[in-house]
Amino acid sequence: MRPDIYRYTTMHLSKVSFRYRRGDRFVIQDADARLAPGDVIEMTGVNGAGKSTLLRLLAGLAAPTTGTITGRPEVVGFAPDRFPTGQPFTVTAYLRHMSRVRGGARWEPWAERLTMSHLLALPLGELSKGSAHKVGLVQALMAEPGLLILDEPFAGLDAGTREALPSIAAEVAARGGIVIASDHQGGLRALPAARHWSVLDGRLKEGTANPAPTSGPHPTGASGVATVAVTVPAEELHRFLARMRGDGYRAREIEEIG
Repeated sequence: MRPDIYRYTTMHLSKVSFRYRRGDRFVIQDADARLAPGDVIEMTGVNGAGKSTLLRLLAGLAAPTTGTITGRPEVVGFAPDRFPTGQPFTVTAYLRHMSRVRGGARWEPWAERLTMSHLLALPLGELSKGSAHKVGLVQALMAEPGLLILDEPFAGLDAGTREALPSIAAEVAARGGIVIASDHQGGLRALPAARHWSVLDGRLKEGTANPAPTSGPHPTGASGVATVAVTVPAEELHRFLARMRGDGYRAREIEEIG
């Protein structure tokens, strides 16, 4: 890893609980976790389990009702699952505004990398969900976040952006950042630093690293399942697996062929 990984410290969640109002049930209960520089976290859980709330707590957009979160990096990038398009900006005007908020961070390289040139003149309100999600990704990435939080990052994206996103997450991790993604499509599981979290009824559970997908859609729509073996060059393996998982297939490495 690059030496600047050491500018980041470990982030800790200690007995973190959250509820919206006094007397309400706790949405998050007694969450404990340790996040080291370079970690990539894939978080899963059913709708309503508390994933988005936990992401907002991690990002600092909400404060725990009880417990503490310490060691949060100074720069946080947060890409919500639904980008708020009801704002009176074109894409360019919005990204320029966010650049000023971020102290002059450069958004143009990210817009180019995510192939957004055809979107820049459009009002935010005219964007599709996938295109709006790209804008959310750019604003989250432009300031080199030490903590990058992605809520369902692959939903609605075009194939090219889905393919690029694991590499982007790997770059954030390689410079010592922490990446946390609520993701049911397994798009980041192929990354070497990936760990798995699950949220069930507001309780955080930590699993093993790089879990193989155990459920997911079968894009063919067939009731049966066929197993195939595909040989790919070693340098393309992670990208290939991420693409297959992003399309909903159960894909895992079997062995390395020398």
